Amino acid sequence: MTQHSSPALQALIRDALRLHQAGRLPEAEHIYRQALALDPFNADGLHLLGMAAFQSGRQDEAEQLLLRAIDLLPTAASYHANLGNILQSQGKLAQAEASYRRALELRPEQAEVHLNLGHVLKAQGHVELALACYQRTLALKPDLAEAGAAESMVLLLKGDFARGWKAFEFRWQIRGWETPMRAYPQPLWCGEQLPSARLLVWGEQGIGDEIMFAGLVPELVRAGHRCALDCDPRLQTLFARSFPGVEVVSGFDPHRDKELNVAAHLPSGSLPGLFRTSLEAFARTQSPYLAADPIRRHSFRESRGGLLIGLAWHTRNRQSGPARSIDLALFAPLFASAKARWVSLQYGDPAVLEAEASRASAPLLIDRSVDQLSNIDIFAAEVAAMDLVITIDNSTAHLAAALGIPTWLLLPFAPDWRWLLDGDTSPWYPPMRIFRQPRPGDWQAVLDQVRSALEGEFPR
Repeated sequence: MTQHSSPALQALIRDALRLHQAGRLPEAEHIYRQALALDPFNADGLHLLGMAAFQSGRQDEAEQLLLRAIDLLPTAASYHANLGNILQSQGKLAQAEASYRRALELRPEQAEVHLNLGHVLKAQGHVELALACYQRTLALKPDLAEAGAAESMVLLLKGDFARGWKAFEFRWQIRGWETPMRAYPQPLWCGEQLPSARLLVWGEQGIGDEIMFAGLVPELVRAGHRCALDCDPRLQTLFARSFPGVEVVSGFDPHRDKELNVAAHLPSGSLPGLFRTSLEAFARTQSPYLAADPIRRHSFRESRGGLLIGLAWHTRNRQSGPARSIDLALFAPLFASAKARWVSLQYGDPAVLEAEASRASAPLLIDRSVDQLSNIDIFAAEVAAMDLVITIDNSTAHLAAALGIPTWLLLPFAPDWRWLLDGDTSPWYPPMRIFRQPRPGDWQAVLDQVRSALEGEFPR
């Protein structure tokens, strides 16, 4: 049992906490350790030192400190909630779930803990339970935008598009959302006709998202809307070629938009809320809707010859990357199953990729002249030269499928919202075939399915 802290000890912890809250973690840790030298059984000191260690990236140490604090004071709900955060960051989902549930037993009205419990339940594939957690969070704290956005993604994952897209607008209320809402003088577009004026659609989130949402641009054109499309500069050449009649620009520039006679604007991620409110509505998707440079595509094709299969296996995304990425060595049976030229479509330093391929004995062509991070148009030509693309969930999947290339997508057990809960096709991309993990972490089963499909599609 902990003992009541002396005034000197309390003062030390208060001083450390002020530094901690100011982000001065090394100084805070130093004082927490001074306090614990006076009383090694001070639960608050252990808890706070553990959180400082967690924020400094030392998850294992943080976990042990939190466990010690809980042993000393098992009724502190915040200790269990924070241990849940640490365990979740380590991918220990079942243990994190247990910690969050214990925190809620002690204090049931913690909205943020319900939210975090929803996240770990969703990551374990318990979608309905996760949705209930997000809805409980919103009942407790209706203005918690993170819960609204999380609810939207579960609804979209379930195929409830009408409600999902509506809730998706919560994303603009999230502090630090990766794409801030732009302050245009023109109003947001609601689907009305704009006689003699243009609609400005501007890209948001990542390259893959921009490509996916751009699939609705041809529909806007067919409906008679004059459009300008503001995209990442790396996509500008590709989009300009792909969407003739659309003014493709890059960068927030109200003066330019005035010259373009823009009367309304809309972030691209809000287009589906107007045009894709049911699964049936996806039948209007044009495929393909991106056009690679035909000369470059021909050059790639001619210089390599034969059956070409492109491969991407890794993403750097810190949050979901570990679950989505696959060890290159696991692909060895695929390389032996099809008589093909295997081409790396993986972004990264070519020297690093070559070393990785060598360690995995992967017969991959790594073209140093292609840098997809800096020149997507050249990369699109390389992708368009493939007969088949096999890829994890990253921007290559979006690009290949939007170009109309047969694309085999390898998904983790708990997929991103856009790929739905089940099925082997995607409403976003008719050329796509999906292979899903049957159990968390089971890439072997996925690759066994892919190998069988390869042998059926391209017999040796």
